[in-house]
Parts: sequence; structure tokens; C-alpha cells
Amino acid sequence: MAAGDKATPPSVSWAQRNDKVFLTINIEDCQSPDIQLTETTLTFKGKGGPHAEDHAVELEFYGELDTAKSKYVVNSRNIPMVLFRKEEGPYWPRLLKSKTKVHWLKTDFDKWKDEDETDEEDAGMMGMGGPGMGGPGGMDLSSMMANMGNFNAEAPPGDEDGGKEEEEDSDDEDMPDLQ
Repeated sequence: MAAGDKATPPSVSWAQRNDKVFLTINIEDCQSPDIQLTETTLTFKGKGGPHAEDHAVELEFYGELDTAKSKYVVNSRNIPMVLFRKEEGPYWPRLLKSKTKVHWLKTDFDKWKDEDETDEEDAGMMGMGGPGMGGPGGMDLSSMMANMGNFNAEAPPGDEDGGKEEEEDSDDEDMPDLQ
């Protein structure tokens, strides 16, 4: 970034469980993301979006995280993360330490589960299976975690097309002319 240029914060969405936080940085085609995680903060810098603009955000979390277990992956449309809490317990009252509301932080209601709901398998989390979360093409949490990079690694794993290789669909066949 040149002096005087101001990086805008990307849209960030989040949901939580008793032991983890699901965080998604919504930025398309992110080039060389710089993601730093400590026990209390996450710093993101990267170029992306339709105009390849500079984006940056720093989050200071309400509680502490386990950086060794936390993971992320860089997709073509976003950067989903699973951030494990240092101590399992009741839900945090908010994501950030500060009570100040920020316009770029939203609750991810597709991934949100109320604290009193039963613990079912977190199938298809991180948007891998669409709104149904576990539908066709969805990925269960353990499979997804195996494909994610560790915050302590040198560079995130690259999956340029987000795992969606182009394949021929049976609906793509030529249709007969209408009579």
C-alpha cells in the first residue's frame, strides 16, 4: 500500500459454538493474503474484490483462542476459518472485546446454532454445502478441517477454484426444438 492509501475492511461474518468460532472473511480473489492470529487478535491484509483493492482488518476477540488448533483456507470467494477457543464454555456475549458496533461485522445465521440446541454433527460448515449445510457437495467438519491450512504454517493451501472443478452436468445436454 502506498502512503495515503487507506485499506477498507472486508465484510466479515461469524458464528460460534461452546468450543469454536466460525469466521469468514468475505473477499473474492484475494491475492497474497497476510493473516496473523494470536491468542487475542486476528489481523488480515490482502488485495481482492472486483477492483483488486487493498483490504485490512484487525479483530480483538472477546476471549482467548488456541492458535495451534485453529485453521483456515483461502477460497476464490472467501476465507473461511475455524478458530478454536482456548477454554470451552458458555457462548461469548459478542465476538469483539469492544462493545462498539462495526458496519463490516455480521452474524452468519446460516452457521449459527443457539447455545441450548443439541450438538449435532457440524456437517457442511463454512458454506461448503450451501444453505442446507450438509447437502450434496457439502463437506463435514472433519473433512474440511483436514483440507484447511494451519495458522502457524508458512503459507495457506491454494485451492484456486474453491474445490469446484468444472464438470459436465446432465442438464447441459442440448434440448430438442419446441414444436
